[in-house]
Amino acid sequence: MGLKGSTSTTRDLPDEVKRQHVLDALAIDPAARQGPGSIRENIRRDSKVHLTVKCVRDEMRAINPGGFAARDPSAKKITRSTLTSPGPHAEWSADGHDKLKEIGFPIWGIRDKWSRKWIGLWVVPCNRKLEVVAYCYLTAILDVEGRPRQTTTDCGSETTLIYGLANALAEIERVPMEDPNISAHRFLKSVRNITIERGWVSLRMNVVENIRMCWNAGAHLVNRADPNQKYVLITILHNLLTQTWAFSELVNWLWSGYIQEELDKFRVKMNAHKPRVNHNQRLPTAISPNIAMETYRTQNAEWCLEPTNLELVRQLREQLGGDQLIRFNSPGYGQLAQSVLTSLNLSIRMVTGVNIWTVYQKMLPQMMELVVFLF
Repeated sequence: MGLKGSTSTTRDLPDEVKRQHVLDALAIDPAARQGPGSIRENIRRDSKVHLTVKCVRDEMRAINPGGFAARDPSAKKITRSTLTSPGPHAEWSADGHDKLKEIGFPIWGIRDKWSRKWIGLWVVPCNRKLEVVAYCYLTAILDVEGRPRQTTTDCGSETTLIYGLANALAEIERVPMEDPNISAHRFLKSVRNITIERGWVSLRMNVVENIRMCWNAGAHLVNRADPNQKYVLITILHNLLTQTWAFSELVNWLWSGYIQEELDKFRVKMNAHKPRVNHNQRLPTAISPNIAMETYRTQNAEWCLEPTNLELVRQLREQLGGDQLIRFNSPGYGQLAQSVLTSLNLSIRMVTGVNIWTVYQKMLPQMMELVVFLF
């Protein structure tokens, strides 16, 4: 019948013809991600020519020898190395956390590399807005009353303002003996920004997963996409300006406050947590971040917090937009909701994942006494 298998076809075809078939197949795979078996199947499909895998492999090695190394499963494996840092505040690692972004509450945080102490954690309306993350960065500087020697973030566009602020503050306060080779800000790929990325694991297990379960338990009570769920404030406390708000603003106010409380509790807990000993680690081990900071001299570490003009930092923070940047509601709505919560003899610290939807349902009738629905 004249049928020939791949072995006889490979044997009978001239070398230049076989090579051309391979070249044609490689031309439609410019990324060079397909191996000999896949390229052989492409040749069979497109040219109706059956070549042996060995023939295709040999031709591919001759044409592009580096392609095999690039396709090796371990080629893109991240090489781990031991983290090093000269001391507290030598480097702050910062990034955003999006596991709660789906329900409308993204997070942004800063962590010290040497001690692994959480400098700050914030729930924000958007952790991809450069003014928001810059506000958090400046707030952290005010909280510790100084700036780090270096800040590390991923390459997201929202970090460009932090880059500018860090370099500007460093230039203003630069001392003659300061190492000019240490930049005030460094960009890394997320997989290399290890300090903050490892911190997200604990946050997810201790806080985020519980919050998601609590949210799902009552998410049916509010529909942010429903255009009918709107109201107008008609009775204003303390002569506040009349405003129109979405029905879900109560959810935003209550849940953002609750989540921030949980983040604060987590930060306090982890900063006081004593991890187990790790003999392969060059940074402090078997000691809590708080104690490590206090006893850095016994760790042969250097205190790296740089002095800075705190009044200037406050002015910069206000010029960016002030604390409204990290608020989910207008100041007027916040005062209104706080008054309703207080009337129930509650505070935001008394709200938990167990009772938050009950609190919401108790607050809603009192809020509705001040509003009329628009249909």
